[in-house]
Amino acid sequence: MEQQPADTESAPSPEDHITGLRHRIDEIDAALVALWKERAAISQEVGKTRVAAGGTRLVLSREREILERFSAELGADGTQLALLILRAGRGPL
Repeated sequence: MEQQPADTESAPSPEDHITGLRHRIDEIDAALVALWKERAAISQEVGKTRVAAGGTRLVLSREREILERFSAELGADGTQLALLILRAGRGPL
């Protein structure tokens, strides 16, 4: 089997590759921030609606559900992330 010479002109340099990856990370971060804000606003609206209807501000079983989902997917970091997300939507306890 004959080996083809490496085409160094078509492969990005390590620096260019890192720059491209960092650009994608920045795009993901922007999407995460936008989703975080949207989720917090929706969660706050749920809480206001629930209280206006005579319910409680918090539903602990729902929070537990979210904690378990994030923990199952991401482990201990998922639990911490879920706690931050929940606090963003409802405020501190």
